Amino acid sequence: MVTYADKPWLKHYDEGVPASLEPYSEITIPDFLRRSAEKFPKRPALVMDAKLPYIGRVKRSVSYRQLDRLSDAMAVALINLGLHKGDHVALVMPNCTAFVIAYYGVLKAGGVVVAVNPEYPPLKMQKQLKECDAVMMVTLSLYYKTIKEIQPETKLRNIIVTNIKEYLPRIARILFTMTTEKRDGHAIEKLPPGDYRLQDLLKRYRGKKPDVEVKPSDVALMQYTGGTTGTPKAAMAAHSALVASTLQANVWSTLDLPEVENMPARHELVFLGVIPMFHVYGLVVLLSQAISGGASVIMVPNPRDMNNLVEMIDHYKPTVFLGVPTLWNALTDNPDVKSGKVSLESIIIAYCAAAPMHRLTREAAEAAGVRKLVQAYGLSEVPAGNHSNPMIGENRLDSVGLPLPDVDSRIVDLETGTKEMPVGQPGEIIVHSPSLMMGYYNQPEETQQVLREFDGKLFMYTGDVGYMDEDGYFYITDRKKDMVLIGGFNVYPAIVEKVLLEHPAVQDVGVAGIPHPKKAGEEALMAWVVVKPGHQVKRGDLIAHCKPYLAGYEIPRRYEFVDHLPKSAVGKLLRRELVQML
Repeated sequence: MVTYADKPWLKHYDEGVPASLEPYSEITIPDFLRRSAEKFPKRPALVMDAKLPYIGRVKRSVSYRQLDRLSDAMAVALINLGLHKGDHVALVMPNCTAFVIAYYGVLKAGGVVVAVNPEYPPLKMQKQLKECDAVMMVTLSLYYKTIKEIQPETKLRNIIVTNIKEYLPRIARILFTMTTEKRDGHAIEKLPPGDYRLQDLLKRYRGKKPDVEVKPSDVALMQYTGGTTGTPKAAMAAHSALVASTLQANVWSTLDLPEVENMPARHELVFLGVIPMFHVYGLVVLLSQAISGGASVIMVPNPRDMNNLVEMIDHYKPTVFLGVPTLWNALTDNPDVKSGKVSLESIIIAYCAAAPMHRLTREAAEAAGVRKLVQAYGLSEVPAGNHSNPMIGENRLDSVGLPLPDVDSRIVDLETGTKEMPVGQPGEIIVHSPSLMMGYYNQPEETQQVLREFDGKLFMYTGDVGYMDEDGYFYITDRKKDMVLIGGFNVYPAIVEKVLLEHPAVQDVGVAGIPHPKKAGEEALMAWVVVKPGHQVKRGDLIAHCKPYLAGYEIPRRYEFVDHLPKSAVGKLLRRELVQML
């Protein structure tokens, strides 16, 4: 009889993937960059591009040597502005060269990165910045006005401003300045005392190196997540955890794939940087994996522009593409991809994570030329990957795959979390890994709920319900809480309901996830609304009401107006019955 102690998943590892990577190197995340800069100094690390009329695509690269030196200058600048070891620095930017310079600069200075979604509405961003105790921020000029409005409610002392044009090719910068900068709100005439332009600081401290001892045990990242409760929490990850996660991803994915002719070396890979780097999936799995191997990253600031993304794939022929189901569906639904005008055959390493992948999603990607689309599973609290289907071996339908090297995963009972469930029986998925977080920032009770000892080791209680089959493949069947996954992001109905209830015409409301009516395997957010007697309200009114308080993906687009909501005897909303009302 198979047991979890047998670790049956090890028998299904691809050849060349070890059961353990111990002992792990005693290094920090910036050491990956330093090593690649020494080994591949002239190789492009980051590429920013633009499409120009009558010219086509133009690009500007930053080499590994340049990235290492620029982030050194950034670190010295932060230290001279008063950043102390352990201080928190917020990064509010989409994927761009400046984001990466700032990320490694903060870490080299001994700081802690707090990556914030730049699309958050002001009140949501203000709350997060206040709770994370960030003392400095690096942001795009596009968001500067909003940041200044909320700054008095935060601990921010300094704001460093960059412009999206700064690392574009020269001709693209000129055209941007002439046609777009002022019109779209990117221009800033003058900065007040205490705020600085990124380029001024990099120029001032060019050639300088930081003199700060950063240890593997130091906190490197605070990644916000709702976890299993819906209350935003910052998961603290040490350098050692991020290093372990990077090495696990490297050994799992960069194999000598037998069906790929002239398999590129790790430093020859080209990553398409689509997944936002303010998300742990983009920051750890994408960026750290690429930088540690000396690969190139094509930066994509706006992944929603699907036509542009398809053109970039056709132009750059990326070999690595990390996505979520929504992105993969949009990509394969693009007319040029569906018709075969643009092939995805250059993509030899492809992952789908952050949400369950439907069979049709995988089939469409592989029909478009992707060698193999692999379903994986990760958490912000175990940044960032903990399970994956093999790159060469069987990619089992509906499975999130096998635990990665040095990851121990179990299924325990839902009631107490203390009893191991038999193989094949559902329960809560728990995970032990060298990449485990240190805890939630300033939330000891929440930390104790999810970081618990089991079988003599510290496990993360994920809140995901699933089971393991006899071969060690894991499956997620439900969520312990009512969280809904929209485009790879966690949405918590209770938070959405609270905002909708503040509308003067809303008497009662229930929010839940439903199967997306047009996109197989994806979820959509729906609200059932009870209107107050004598009032009227339309769908558009409710959407407009939500915009100042919720991120775009948190706002329901589908509404049903009902006379009452299904509730239990004690008045608890029965979400499952809501969905059954459809």
